[in-house]
Amino acid sequence: MFKLGVFFKSGLVASLMTLSFLISFSAHGNEAQSDTRQLMQIAEYINVDYREAIKNGEIISQGEYDEMLEFSALAVEKTQNLDGGNAAVEAALKLQTAIKNKQEPVDIEPITVELRNLLMDIAPAVTLSKSLLPEAQTHALFQQNCIACHGATGQGDGPLAASLEPTPTDFTDKARARSRSLVGLYDAITNGIDGTAMTAFSQLNDQQRWSLAFYAGSLAFTESEQVSPSQTSMTMQDFVSHSPTTLNEQFPAINLASIEQLRANPSPLFAAADPLAMAKQQLEASHKAYLADEFKQAQALAVSAYLDGFELAENALDAYDTQLRKDIEASMMQFRQLTGQANQEAALTETLEQADAQLTQAQNMLSADTMSESTLFTASFVILLREGLEALLVVLALVTVLVKTERRDAVKFVHTGWILAIAAGFGTWWVAQHLVSISGASREIMEGVAALLAALVLFYVGFWMHSKTNASNWQAYIRDNIHRHLSTGTLWGIAALAFIAVYREVFETVLFYQALLTQSLPSQFMSVGTGFIAGIIVLAIIAYLMVKFSLRLPIRKFFLFTSYLMLALSFVLIGKAVAALQEAALVTMSPMPINLDIAWLGVHPTWEGVLAQLLVVLVSLILLLGLPSFSQGKTA
Repeated sequence: MFKLGVFFKSGLVASLMTLSFLISFSAHGNEAQSDTRQLMQIAEYINVDYREAIKNGEIISQGEYDEMLEFSALAVEKTQNLDGGNAAVEAALKLQTAIKNKQEPVDIEPITVELRNLLMDIAPAVTLSKSLLPEAQTHALFQQNCIACHGATGQGDGPLAASLEPTPTDFTDKARARSRSLVGLYDAITNGIDGTAMTAFSQLNDQQRWSLAFYAGSLAFTESEQVSPSQTSMTMQDFVSHSPTTLNEQFPAINLASIEQLRANPSPLFAAADPLAMAKQQLEASHKAYLADEFKQAQALAVSAYLDGFELAENALDAYDTQLRKDIEASMMQFRQLTGQANQEAALTETLEQADAQLTQAQNMLSADTMSESTLFTASFVILLREGLEALLVVLALVTVLVKTERRDAVKFVHTGWILAIAAGFGTWWVAQHLVSISGASREIMEGVAALLAALVLFYVGFWMHSKTNASNWQAYIRDNIHRHLSTGTLWGIAALAFIAVYREVFETVLFYQALLTQSLPSQFMSVGTGFIAGIIVLAIIAYLMVKFSLRLPIRKFFLFTSYLMLALSFVLIGKAVAALQEAALVTMSPMPINLDIAWLGVHPTWEGVLAQLLVVLVSLILLLGLPSFSQGKTA
């Protein structure tokens, strides 16, 4: 006998176990990231401070030299514990030997740069605050926390400076600042620096620490001519991860003065980016990484090009030119596949040129000058209808089942689930905008896992409901089984399912509307708003008709109808789950020979997604047609 209550409890437990696993996995990842970032900070620190220890092969400061020896030994020790860090171990040993031999600073610098670059290859992307504090607040924060050592102007001449060894950093020293990255400053603020008076400022939040890092990193430079963001192909990740000197070497088309201007005033880098421009930029960066044999980085950037760029604009483009949207998706899929293969330089370059031309065509099509009011209305309408319909159907199915089985008192649990999901979705969006950066890959993993869990629960419930359609006495069955199994724990399981179904859509829907508004003129916002309202009206009509129709059905037919609906939703969601995990590069992507793309059914042109959906169909047919319990009317 299948127990619905037991399954919903199990679903809730599974949700909590999944969340626990993700948290523990994240904690493990954060520990590895912390070690790698600490090593990057050590390499950068040695590069900057070694000149204070050695000159002409002689020790000029024993304290500084002892610190260099200590840090180089720590680098050797910690690199040996890194996964895939063999080259980093060799570089760390090379650095330690050079320091022991008292080599000149000019000889030490390339070794530290090599070590840091090797560490960056295996380090996760930097999680950056989406915005900085206003300049006045950051200045006040610096005065409150930093002037005792670094002085009011950051020159390292605070009241305590004379008594400290080593002496506090002079942030206005341009030669030194050119060798310091912003992430190095951020890590120093976050974790402190062992063996120095620099302590961890754990009482500050992430935005405050990033604001201080940008502020300290700006003090050696002065604002001059403005630099247009279009003049630079480097990303914010590039900008914070590398020193000005390294950036100048990696992006020779950007002169050092322009990079220093951005350090003095980074506001252009925080301006809202055009999603299509972001896609082109990330594809270029991926291509460059591939040609440099940095294949892991190339794949990560290719994923980012779609998730952090094109995906945010595809709804608007789809309303204007569906075929172009499909062509761009196909080109970007091919590009990403090629980044995972060796010796594909020519093919990758050709695909890049094709994708770039298509994205340029899309940019021209979606420019504020040519994007019509009707296009904006349609895009806005489609976003809400496409993203909201599945969640609505799940919630309505749960509500109607409870009403039909005479448990109206339990409907409040469903409402609690979807209301909390909407609040959590907007809360996640706010955090992503103001506190931390949630990458496109993280967003897709979250959506993919939620869709997978919802698909499994819906499949089981649909299967269970179909098995009960042959109950001989429905009223007695409901009284003796449904009521008894719907305990408080089960009802919270139902609330959890409603939450999962809605939350997976809300965050991404808000991002899609935000991207659509950035592509519109203020005078066109009304078109976006009316499209949104039209979407709400259509969803409300669908909800009304579904409730009216389903509640009028005899209970046996109602259970049959709802079971098929839930199985259909599980079919759609499993396809979307696979697609989301593919976009996050957690599941392989094997294109089909035909472009089978039916978005509203969750069907995408990859073998993995189609086979997963076919498996749902096959198992459904076996269970619905092949088991004796169904064919012979066996009841639980």
